[in-house]
Amino acid sequence: MNESTLFLIAFILYIIAAFFYFAFLFSKKDTLAKSGYTFAFTGLIVHSAALILRTIESGHAPFTNMYESLSFFAWSAIFAYVLIEGKFKIKKAGPYLMLIVIGLMALASSPLMPKEATPLVPALQSYWLWLHVSVTLLGEAFFAVGFITSIMYLVADSKEKKGQAGKSSLTAEKLDSISYRTIAIGFPLFTLGGLVFGMVWAYKAWGGYWSWDPKETWSLITWFVFALYLHTRIVMGWKGRRSAFIAIIGFLAALFTYFGVNYLLAGLHSYA
Repeated sequence: MNESTLFLIAFILYIIAAFFYFAFLFSKKDTLAKSGYTFAFTGLIVHSAALILRTIESGHAPFTNMYESLSFFAWSAIFAYVLIEGKFKIKKAGPYLMLIVIGLMALASSPLMPKEATPLVPALQSYWLWLHVSVTLLGEAFFAVGFITSIMYLVADSKEKKGQAGKSSLTAEKLDSISYRTIAIGFPLFTLGGLVFGMVWAYKAWGGYWSWDPKETWSLITWFVFALYLHTRIVMGWKGRRSAFIAIIGFLAALFTYFGVNYLLAGLHSYA
């Protein structure tokens, strides 16, 4: 069984997981959410095997082109969700997280994405590639979960203020707290992977820590947005809607850093 077959199986399992999660959303039957979680977790295992096999087949890290990067980002998002769901029981976030994952997997599956593994240029033949990209994408995966729970918070808060909230363990206050916790996990990962490891690798590869490459610039913008989120929350005591809006803007900045820079702005980090 090759990597592409395992990737396809994982994709199908994620689609099935999404089906069960959406069925739960409309039926409110917990057994459907448990089935969704089981399929998502199984997909994560199969997807992990696909990434390992890709690494063995290519001889390098499984995120050196856009196909591989999208696949690893999808894996990271599922990994982050499985951890957060296991801890905080946010099964209502499952359908929306699965949509993000399915979107990433669909993009990776597109015929427009070259899937063949090619030899790396000298600058990429470094263990810093593993540290820089993997940790950065893991941080962004937690931002994705925080993005979803922040939107859910805004909806729940609006319903509670209008007296339309039903009986649910996921209150607006709890969603706000979960958003904070996920971003508190994602921020140090993004800082370490995106900035610290990136600067060290840049120095070793090109002789300078910072070159104001478009992706470096947008990574810094993203970092400042989430730093603002944590600063206003911890120091100034912000909670609720203001924090939720900052979290949403931060993830949109992260998405532009990931997609927009690759296709709209030429630079050292653009995938071929």
